[in-house]
Amino acid sequence: MCRLVAITSNEYLNPMEAVLALETMHEGHDGSGMGLLLKNLGGEFSDLKDYPILSGICSNEGLRAIDQFMWDAGFRIKHEWRPVLKPVADIRRRDHYFAKVYEYPDDYKERPFPEKEDLLLRTRLALRIMGEDDQSTIVFSFYPDVLAIKEVGDPLRLSEFFGLNDSRLKSKIVFAQGRQNTNYDINLYACHPFFIQGFASMTNGENTAFVPIKEYLMSRGVPGYVGYNSDSEVFAHILHFTVRQLGYPLLYYKDIITPLTPSEMEGRLDREALLLLKSSLRPLCIDGPNMVIGFTPDGACFMVHDSKKLRPGSVGGMKGRVALVSEECGLDSAIPDRDRSLDIFPMKYDMVIVSPRAEEVRVWNQRYGWTTTIS
Repeated sequence: MCRLVAITSNEYLNPMEAVLALETMHEGHDGSGMGLLLKNLGGEFSDLKDYPILSGICSNEGLRAIDQFMWDAGFRIKHEWRPVLKPVADIRRRDHYFAKVYEYPDDYKERPFPEKEDLLLRTRLALRIMGEDDQSTIVFSFYPDVLAIKEVGDPLRLSEFFGLNDSRLKSKIVFAQGRQNTNYDINLYACHPFFIQGFASMTNGENTAFVPIKEYLMSRGVPGYVGYNSDSEVFAHILHFTVRQLGYPLLYYKDIITPLTPSEMEGRLDREALLLLKSSLRPLCIDGPNMVIGFTPDGACFMVHDSKKLRPGSVGGMKGRVALVSEECGLDSAIPDRDRSLDIFPMKYDMVIVSPRAEEVRVWNQRYGWTTTIS
């Protein structure tokens, strides 16, 4: 199992706030890695929100290859962030950790954003392939207003290594994962959170339906549905496929991954649509046990479970600051002054959705509709 912390706020956060919440759940991760995904960036990125940010790790040779590739592709660097690294025992330092902000190529500057998104996706995949054999280039995201940091090691020690406590990095959404390695080899592409074109997810659990889901997604002709070093990456891709590719509302993500039985659908006004979704998208049904936390391009965050409900999950906070976590002790660390009587522990039919800037928390139940609203 892994441990997850997501904090969404109307004010800028230091990523250490999420890392410290992870530390309260230390027994649930083995120190084999940490992933951080920051959205709605502040600080030195405040005035750069319209420009794509390339996040990754590379060797000296990889850095030269990235710079040449990006120059040839027409991207011109506008700003660069690098962590101020501090030597920490047991953390192997690589040559370069970076977040490079680019201007779009001239022939893309006036194009619609979906076309820009597709360019960024193709570019990220090309860079990934370029360095995959020798690990000279590892890229996690290439998108505006999003930055990713991932590395092997204990989250608390990694935060010291990256100097996060004193870092200028700020964001209004922080996703953090402490890894429990379930692969034979530790691969940073298997480290959550996963991101694709504005959509992100991280998962605690085991995806026993991984193979049919992966095969279905790879047959859809979407370039980004590749890799799958982790069986949990498909949750981000199902989200992307549901909302961006098919154009369905976010709520249907829950109906697709955990479809109701025909008898359970009886009370739904959209029953006919649900039956069609269930029959046509059956390969995307998950079998758990899973708890999934994600966000969408507008900054909404959510939590869902599979039907077995064998992985815990808690949501709580106050207006303007809400946390979604694996265990209740993570809430106590992230938002100690909240009203605990309002904490939400979603069950198998529930989808908890936190609005952008954490203005409102709502619970949608597949059978009964909206059941809880906390403003």
